[in-house]
Amino acid sequence: MSPVLESTARALLRRIAVEQAGSRLPSLAAAVIRDGRLVWFGARGRVEGAVPEQSTQYRIGSITKSMVATVVMRLRDEGRVDLLDPLGKHVPGTPVGEVTVAQLLSHTAGLTAEPPGQWWERTPGMPAEELIALLGPQSARHRPGRRFHYSNLGFALLGELVARHRGMSWARAVQAEVLEPLGMRDTTSRPRAPHARGYAVHPWADVLLPEPEHDAVAMAPAGQLWSTPADLARWAAFLAGDTAGVLDPATLAEMREPATVDDGDAWTGGFGLGLQLARAGGRRLAGHGGSMPGFLATVWADPSDRVGVLYMTNATSGASRTLPTELLAILDEHEPRLPAEWESADVDPGLLELTGPWYWGPSAYALRLLAGRDLSLAPIGGGGRASLFVAQADGTWLGQEGYYAGETLRLVRRADGSLSHLDLNTFVFTRTPYDPAAEIPGGVDGGGWRG
Repeated sequence: MSPVLESTARALLRRIAVEQAGSRLPSLAAAVIRDGRLVWFGARGRVEGAVPEQSTQYRIGSITKSMVATVVMRLRDEGRVDLLDPLGKHVPGTPVGEVTVAQLLSHTAGLTAEPPGQWWERTPGMPAEELIALLGPQSARHRPGRRFHYSNLGFALLGELVARHRGMSWARAVQAEVLEPLGMRDTTSRPRAPHARGYAVHPWADVLLPEPEHDAVAMAPAGQLWSTPADLARWAAFLAGDTAGVLDPATLAEMREPATVDDGDAWTGGFGLGLQLARAGGRRLAGHGGSMPGFLATVWADPSDRVGVLYMTNATSGASRTLPTELLAILDEHEPRLPAEWESADVDPGLLELTGPWYWGPSAYALRLLAGRDLSLAPIGGGGRASLFVAQADGTWLGQEGYYAGETLRLVRRADGSLSHLDLNTFVFTRTPYDPAAEIPGGVDGGGWRG
């Protein structure tokens, strides 16, 4: 993939220039990723007197959580952890041991947002044993599973789960299993030069106040890491589907599935397993934001389009939350992606007889044969349940999406071998509406259709 066009680059640069000036940010770096590659980078402001580069470090805050979650999912795939396991099975002795791993990953465990003690983001941290000893009944604020409630404490506990299973710190596990395989060699637990200094910008004067930076120790899995635009671009590419063997693509897709919504009926934002989700501009995005004293960052990826976006700044507050999606909108406006060329596919010719219209009662559906032996079933004219079905070794098909996800589609043939109907988890699909020759549950009125 070549870099963006000059006109696109100019429009992207102007947007971050407006943001840096209008929001009074000491420095701002942003990047766009397409098809696994960084195709545009821009920066404004100064870090130690120089314009930020792709190698300039910023603290990424809660984006750390998504990397910790990736190691947890690796443990799941290895069979060491089940998402339905109670925390107490892996980190015994906590007063919140009944919450599940999945609830912690999706912020539905009902735990308090912050740990006991002083504001952890601005004070030196404590070991995990001390943190756990401070927990009590007040650490649970909602019934587990009842609602979304963001919890930094929950990810501190997940970091301890990782450490106990791997026999090393959560940070070393993330480095070995996530950062190094993805080539993210400039993502570290503590800052290294060149790095941005974190600042608070005075609300009524153009002056800065340096923010403190500490090792959060037990709370570090919630927001400790520092990274660079180049490294975070690699993370965006990972989220968009270039997993580089770090995770099975199906596991990453599972992390991107909505587990909870955090803005009610609007459903513009939610959470999967360790990943924030957003719907904006016709896209469904997965990634995470990060906020620590002196720093803000966000990374989003759209796997359906293999595109990603990120920004990093060294200010406690002020950056627009819509900046990343506005950058994607500029890309769409200036360089809309061309649809893939249609071409014929290798299919099982023996399944061509399945294609065409089918009826569930009076409702018309179309069955298409995809590459190999896979099938697509969708209502004709919209307004119904659709799904992709993947062929199985036993001659059935397994639903992948929506209502039929995980359900089995099978062919039912007559004694002479001719095709009678489709059985989709007791739903009968026939070639004509309510075919009287098929096994329709409840039977078909003998009088037939009438006026």
